[in-house]
Amino acid sequence: MAMHYPRRKSNTKRRRSFGFRARMKTKSGRKLLNKRRRIGRTLQTI
Repeated sequence: MAMHYPRRKSNTKRRRSFGFRARMKTKSGRKLLNKRRRIGRTLQTI
């Protein structure tokens, strides 16, 4: 039986889809960041 390896997504692709700049692009993403700011979280969206 062949062994299954998990998909390895590159960090660049990960940053592009979930990163700070990706969040700032959309209205809902900015809303989410502001919500986190209000809670008092440090913004380290990866």
